[in-house]
Amino acid sequence: MGKGLILAATVAALAGCTTARVGFCAAAAPMRLSARVVERLSDQEARALLAHNRKGEKLCGWRP
Repeated sequence: MGKGLILAATVAALAGCTTARVGFCAAAAPMRLSARVVERLSDQEARALLAHNRKGEKLCGWRP
């Protein structure tokens, strides 16, 4: 019974990961800003923008 429960939990977790990736790719788009806007971003905003775009590259195949 214990191994079955572990297997079921693993399968459920993997299914959740797949759903999240598809959901992100369906709902999100690359953030492309003009040079003028980029100059005015705070360091925190720039890091968040870069993280978003890198996640999209990895999960959705976005290209710069």
